[in-house]
Amino acid sequence: MVEDRVTDGKRIAQLLSSELSGRDRGTLGDVAVVDADPDAEPSPEGTVAYGVEFRDERVGTVRIYPEAATLTVSHRTDAVTEAVREEAARAGRDGGLAVTEDDAVRIESGAAVKRAVDALVAGLTAED
Repeated sequence: MVEDRVTDGKRIAQLLSSELSGRDRGTLGDVAVVDADPDAEPSPEGTVAYGVEFRDERVGTVRIYPEAATLTVSHRTDAVTEAVREEAARAGRDGGLAVTEDDAVRIESGAAVKRAVDALVAGLTAED
């Protein structure tokens, strides 16, 4: 059996959106996808696909590229950004995730989406 690996940035962002908005309990119960642009197309510079809110506060932006999606966390404390970066770097050793120079979490496959969500949750719970 051959398994297809999802490496299209737009599809990765869609999978991430589903993971972020599909839960109603725990930390993810307080997360929402906002300002989604259904017409956004991947570009080499990165196109903003949607924002991420936590408890009605904007905490991140998802951009799409031809071969990946990125989640940039922008929060009022460095502890959140640091926790996201550390968790993404740890998870990235298993493949599919990387932390860019500007602290964005680069998601290179559909299989890495759950690890990216885990990184975001680690950051959001760093303040609790």
